Amino acid sequence: MVARATARADELSDEEFRDGGRVLVEKVEQLRPRWLAVAGVTAYRVAFGDKRAQIGPQERTIGGTRIWALPNPSGLNAQWTLPRMAEEFARLREAAGV
Repeated sequence: MVARATARADELSDEEFRDGGRVLVEKVEQLRPRWLAVAGVTAYRVAFGDKRAQIGPQERTIGGTRIWALPNPSGLNAQWTLPRMAEEFARLREAAGV
């Protein structure tokens, strides 16, 4: 979502996330995928201005593109174990029909 690498998401500003969200919306509008997966619900919340977003499918769409917020796969995200994370990624895969 943001065009620079950091060790931690908290090294990025809200403005960077919002700018990245705008760029991402433009790309989705152009490419029109069926699903957009965003790794990191906090990044999704800031980029798309949805403070109440939770992990999983979102109510918001971009045109016909559905959105799914996934847990951040960073090792710093201790609340999501690898098995729980795999389950969530599998839920998206099932919803996407792949």
